Amino acid sequence: MFKKAIEAKSHQRLSGADRKKLKRTIRDRFPRASDADIDALLPPKAEITVSKFVNRVHLYGVEGSFPMFFDVDGRGSEIFPTVFALWKVPEMLPSFILKGGEVSQFIIGGADLMFPGINIPAEGLPSFLAGEPWAVKVPGNPSPIAVGSTTMSTAEALKAGISGKALRITHYYRDLLWESVEGHYVPNAGFLEDVVFEDPVFLSSVQVPDSCEGSGDSSNHENDEQVTTVVGGFKVTDNIAADESTTVEEQHTLSAEDLDAYLDKCLLQALHTTVNDKDLPMPGSTLWSNHVLPCRPSGITLDIKKSSHKKLSKWLQAKSSAGLISVREDKYKKETVLFSVNRRHLDYLSFKPERRQEQKVDKGGDQAVKETQSPKLLEVSEIYKPSIHVNPIFASVGADTGKLYSALEASDVVSKYIEKGNLVKPMSKSIVVLDPTLCDALFKGAIKKGSAYPTEIHKKDLGSTFVSRMQAHHIVTRGSESVVRKGSVRTIQILTERRQGNKKVTKLSGMETFLMDADALASELQKKFACSTSVTELPGKKGHEVLIQGGVIDDLGRHLVEQDVKLDLEFAEAKGLITGP
Repeated sequence: MFKKAIEAKSHQRLSGADRKKLKRTIRDRFPRASDADIDALLPPKAEITVSKFVNRVHLYGVEGSFPMFFDVDGRGSEIFPTVFALWKVPEMLPSFILKGGEVSQFIIGGADLMFPGINIPAEGLPSFLAGEPWAVKVPGNPSPIAVGSTTMSTAEALKAGISGKALRITHYYRDLLWESVEGHYVPNAGFLEDVVFEDPVFLSSVQVPDSCEGSGDSSNHENDEQVTTVVGGFKVTDNIAADESTTVEEQHTLSAEDLDAYLDKCLLQALHTTVNDKDLPMPGSTLWSNHVLPCRPSGITLDIKKSSHKKLSKWLQAKSSAGLISVREDKYKKETVLFSVNRRHLDYLSFKPERRQEQKVDKGGDQAVKETQSPKLLEVSEIYKPSIHVNPIFASVGADTGKLYSALEASDVVSKYIEKGNLVKPMSKSIVVLDPTLCDALFKGAIKKGSAYPTEIHKKDLGSTFVSRMQAHHIVTRGSESVVRKGSVRTIQILTERRQGNKKVTKLSGMETFLMDADALASELQKKFACSTSVTELPGKKGHEVLIQGGVIDDLGRHLVEQDVKLDLEFAEAKGLITGP
């Protein structure tokens, strides 16, 4: 949900009526939260703001503070609390506890939560329905690190052997929603980024604060002492300019001049390493969140408000006046936009970018970690069930007539029958003589009245003819999910349609055949093609239709084959798994 930077198209304060409506929606969706909990997150006398994004997400927060709730579709049906809100009210949502803290590395890396990574209590799997909001916690830590919605119910999970995807993560600690407000110092939380943890179970021993807002009460001072104690047991990175004994508070008391120096250094590092000319023009917010912030040294929190520039736009204008970059003001979006980089500038040429060391992932993790990492590959197999035509052949060799067989297994059954009855023609080993039972199995009902039944068949035609007399089925497996359906594999339908103004839209349906979720696929295609998408139910049919703005039929077909369907393109075309006009 917040893996890529997205611009907000509007910011506004909620009216009294909308404020009451929001609280009613939250109260109905989160029955575990009391009125006092909701008032703690959205104080009655504070101004509530909503930021509306181009991907239809609505972000609600207290003005001048942290966002507390976000609405996935802007309709109130899929509203979730942010990590900031869950730190204030940890029991607002039911939570899955991870088996070990090492799994949390993948959760805060953007992966969804798999059932094998969950610690199942002794009393069994808790009760839940598909689509319910749940949080994620690490062992020994009361504060959640992520929030998402369940992909199936408890009954479905038990039927699937407690495997597969449990929670589709929508927001997690350190995603871009977190980064967007990181300029506001979060008491006792910033230290998570100031240390390199010797124990891979890094979040299991960290106590995340209950409150996101700084205050001067005694409880916060107690938390500060706890944080200093915890940090003392870890190893501080070598590239921090301060001494190893520097505490978290000291690292965040930089002067305005020091912050200015760090800002300039991070900007030059980003211009050398991640900002490409082909990506320009670039909004200033994107430059800040996607390029400048990731270049900051460990242990340093960049707060533009505490620098001498006070605002991001003024800082960028200062760099533009110095000739390093060229920026302009977008009057419609009211944002400073980076247009070009002067790569011949003296500051740019004299700066030597640092090499970032990639973090190595421990390969000794358990199977749950491996399943979290591995993609869900798709397998499609054609299988067959014995029919009344071939049942006597199966019964004759002692094969189960209620089983499903592959084409090869079915051919083995008829071969055993031929060997048992010694039906191979003595003068020609490639010809099989048909006895009445085998002849009926292959041709009864398929020969026109008045026509003579064949007395023999070539071995090369025997297997295909025998399999064609069985009931066709197919089995589709994606990861740990598997389903058996009657009939042949249905095709994915892709077509392009013209609308008013000579605009094209591309329609996609039939993705359920390959166990692809329509909503998840629409979100993926929205990012892939940088266009708007929507999902609707097929009129008069089961299934959904994904509508993509633009004529992307060719790119869409190839993307499905290479990324989602995971089949060889020639095989997919030969089998007709993807069809279009």
